[in-house]
Amino acid sequence: MSFGDPNPNPNNPYGQQPGQPPQGQPGYGYPQQQGGYPSAPPINQQYGGGYGFPGAPVEMPGGVKAARVMLWVVAGFQLIAAIISFAGMGAVTEAVNNSGSTSADTETIANFGKGVLAFVAVLALVFAGLSVTLALKMKTGGNATRVCTIVYGAFICLGGIFQLPLGIVTIALGVLIIVFVAKSDGAAWFQRPRA
Repeated sequence: MSFGDPNPNPNNPYGQQPGQPPQGQPGYGYPQQQGGYPSAPPINQQYGGGYGFPGAPVEMPGGVKAARVMLWVVAGFQLIAAIISFAGMGAVTEAVNNSGSTSADTETIANFGKGVLAFVAVLALVFAGLSVTLALKMKTGGNATRVCTIVYGAFICLGGIFQLPLGIVTIALGVLIIVFVAKSDGAAWFQRPRA
């Protein structure tokens, strides 16, 4: 059996059959590849990865930027609500003084109303502070910031239900914050490796 023999074994199904042109020499029947190694896929500049692996986003995605702006808007709404509540406390005191009634029931109702308004004002200030904190942490925060923002968006929606019909804007902002932060590019932004 020599290498020059086109078909040393006529019963071999893998050998050259009579009447076929001779097969190429390189690789003993395997086709030779042209061009060497395949080229690597291009690097996605938005996500900064290399060698075909998706990397962490280099720039904050547009949805996360929009959620950040919405958090600032919600903080402004909360501050306005706190100012209105504090003004309402003064209005209750003024109304009691102008009524001329000195009964214990009137004073009790007025004190209860002022207490409720004070609670609403403090709660609005707390939520405004939380909104500002989350907006500031969007640039450097991790996955915990993302989860807190989603939970905060749910509380915004719940608070908007109690403020209907004016709460429609608050509900819309809360839903949009949840959606923009929960999307895949938002998740990639908050789960990126940090130096």
